[in-house]
Amino acid sequence: MLACSLSLCMVTGHGSTHDFNQANVQFSVPDIGTGVGLLDQQKEKMIGEKVYREVHKKMPVLQNPWLEDQLLSVFSHILSQTQLQQPIGLLVINDPQINAFAVPGGLFALNAGLINSARNMDEVAGVMAHEIAHVTQRHYSRSQDAFKGQGLLALAGILVGALVASQADGDVGAAVMMGSQAALLDKQLTYSRNQEREADRIGMQYMYRSGYNPHSMADFFEVMHRSSSQLSFLPDFWFTHPLTTERMSEARLRANQLPAVKRNLNDQDFEVIKWYSRVLSRQTDAEQLVLMDQRNNFAGQLALTAYQIQQGDFQAAQISLDRAKKHNQMHPLQVLLQTDIYLAQNQLDQALRSVASAARIMPENRALNYKYAEVLIRAQQPDQAKALVQRFLNANSRDVNGWRLMQVAANAEPDSAIKAANVLRYRAEVEYWSGYEETAIKSLLHAQRSAKNNQSLSSTIRQRLKQMQQEHQYKI
Repeated sequence: MLACSLSLCMVTGHGSTHDFNQANVQFSVPDIGTGVGLLDQQKEKMIGEKVYREVHKKMPVLQNPWLEDQLLSVFSHILSQTQLQQPIGLLVINDPQINAFAVPGGLFALNAGLINSARNMDEVAGVMAHEIAHVTQRHYSRSQDAFKGQGLLALAGILVGALVASQADGDVGAAVMMGSQAALLDKQLTYSRNQEREADRIGMQYMYRSGYNPHSMADFFEVMHRSSSQLSFLPDFWFTHPLTTERMSEARLRANQLPAVKRNLNDQDFEVIKWYSRVLSRQTDAEQLVLMDQRNNFAGQLALTAYQIQQGDFQAAQISLDRAKKHNQMHPLQVLLQTDIYLAQNQLDQALRSVASAARIMPENRALNYKYAEVLIRAQQPDQAKALVQRFLNANSRDVNGWRLMQVAANAEPDSAIKAANVLRYRAEVEYWSGYEETAIKSLLHAQRSAKNNQSLSSTIRQRLKQMQQEHQYKI
């Protein structure tokens, strides 16, 4: 489909032409106009947020703040090479297929299978840069003539339907893809060949200017091409981004024309991300992880610890983590895993000592501060927990993890006239951003009744309720 995996691409800006400070290389990013009007940007944001909620509701999103933020830091670094506005978010989908997609308004997503199949972060960066290039070049906007009579929300509905179908049984998937949807998808696939090549070229420029090895884009094309023998009925990255031999050759030739970037043959940070992702997405097993542990592999030892926590074997997890600690690395994931082991055994004092200092040293680290908030709630300090979490919600009001912590913290507070209203309004945000809009509105109506004697809180709830009700009117 056009631009990204079954994707509808965001249309908010155009490519940057800053000089790359590591080499005297001139880049050419096509001028695609002066951008989009304010009303169009607002409409795109509405669409992106609508699909964000639908994806949370209908797809297995991996909600892990540490993994999300590791990938988002790379994504944001590449995005800084463009003039795009702040995106709605970057999601990780628990799906073994190699895939990625983008949606109008700035929603980007990567499948766990893509992360788990890559050999280094440069290869993941190549896919991110390709998706960003589709967006900066406004491929969706430039293709609208091909879809006359189809509203943006209708196309957003096709995106969600097709993504869900791609995870369903073959018969279910076939049913979803029949009729006009199949015709639209076929038309978009046919239409997007030149756009795919343009996204390759411009995406490679973005990744190179960000310091990533451009050969990694061509390398990962070859990984995807080899995986195509396992192609399922509905599109994965290979199908929606057709990988012809010519396209792969062009990518290699283009990379050869750029000054060399040193290959990172021992990318331990990425190894930690990849093996932890494999545990979270259940795409590894104990045998693989034990073998890595026996080789004294740091990433493997952390992953084995996470796997044993997942299995409820906290004694074995502590032994594995102790071996990882011998590498003398104060890794944030190490702190998170240690805190989880203590919490699972109700050792609150040790859990506080484990995470508190790390969270204070790195106040910008969402995962550490959310884990600290979780411990504070368990330790009957909900007000302090809410203050920690609120900082991150102020920056991103779509953060389901943050709202869930706020709900739990409010529920742990002493009884008061506004306790019920706060629990309900935080629950409404969890429900809303998880895609359950009608349930969220009902929760907020209950919250409004509970807050009727508090004018300030009642006003806040009333405004949010009005916004939710308006946004709920948009159907996909």
